Amino acid sequence: MMLKRLLPHKTQMLVLLRPGFLVGLAILLGSLALAIFPAAFAPFEPNAFNYSALKQPPSFEHWFGTDNLGRDTLSRVIWAYSVNMQMAFVATIFALVIGVTVGALVGYYGGIADAIFGRCVDAIITFPFLVLVIAVVAVLGPGLTNMYIAITLVGWVYYARLMRAEIMGQMANDYAAAGKVMGYSDRRIIFRHLLPNAITPVIVYWMTDMALAILLGSSLGYLGLGAQPPQAEWGVLIAEGRNFITTAWWLSLMPGIAIVLTGLGFSLVGDGLADLMRPRG
Repeated sequence: MMLKRLLPHKTQMLVLLRPGFLVGLAILLGSLALAIFPAAFAPFEPNAFNYSALKQPPSFEHWFGTDNLGRDTLSRVIWAYSVNMQMAFVATIFALVIGVTVGALVGYYGGIADAIFGRCVDAIITFPFLVLVIAVVAVLGPGLTNMYIAITLVGWVYYARLMRAEIMGQMANDYAAAGKVMGYSDRRIIFRHLLPNAITPVIVYWMTDMALAILLGSSLGYLGLGAQPPQAEWGVLIAEGRNFITTAWWLSLMPGIAIVLTGLGFSLVGDGLADLMRPRG
């Protein structure tokens, strides 16, 4: 059933040909290629010092210039794709799995489980997402692993809330009642019938959330709570260049452009998926 819903329909095929979707897909595919094979694209080692080329502006030899230690900025931006694309996936996948599972169970059973879940949601969404993540990372300590834990602890609630609403909407359909009449187990009804029909908005939200995860991870790296120097990560690169913003503007500008482009790619693909998966009238 899920496959049938995802298969393009005559009018939905046009979504795949829209310039915005194609541009977003090209950006994401390019980003994945840079993340998986950074050594094939980077002209230099990311941490190779060159004291004869300190803070050189963009040139034919160093397209994005060099930093205060003579490291090639283009190479560091390319190697940062591995870390930042990892952030996009790892920081959201656990929140997605936990949130979808909890939301499906709460939406199906309701009752006291739904009441407890509602109180948890109220307690978490009362505070800004970034503030809670920073607080958790501050307690656990800086680093990528602790950042992933913090985002999962806070982020699963948003997936669960969305999934709960979708499951409750699907339960109003006849096929859900028919499954109970036919004696299907709750597990089968939830995960084989309700979940495939309710997952579409969650997938679209996940695409947008991956873009936000990159932005959040870069923000934490900038603050010294995410990736740590000398690891190449866009937030770290921007932080390293802030002291030279007037004399070496390229140090912060180039990783900033990478953040914007990658986030744009996720957003454009997410918009395209939203149109592609929209129920047919």
